[in-house]
Amino acid sequence: MAKAYWVAMYRSVSDDGALAAYARLSGPAIVAAGGRILVRGLPAHTYEGGLQQRTVVIEFDSVAQAQAAHDSPAYQEALALLGNGAERDIRIVEGA
Repeated sequence: MAKAYWVAMYRSVSDDGALAAYARLSGPAIVAAGGRILVRGLPAHTYEGGLQQRTVVIEFDSVAQAQAAHDSPAYQEALALLGNGAERDIRIVEGA
């Protein structure tokens, strides 16, 4: 079974307080669901039109596990705290 990666790109953050509240709950919720946070922060360098956006990469053992983590009550609670405090693009990508 291929690993899966949850990739989040933050287009903008409009409410730092909401992002902080989300972060306090989301990290533990993701780890409890089997996620391993590999990357969290701004790019050290970008190429080919890359944007200077906060990036988060989380590894899971499978796509199903990544989806279950996102849909879990604990993560949904964190997501509710974020509300409209950030505009993000989140995708789950299967690893090779």
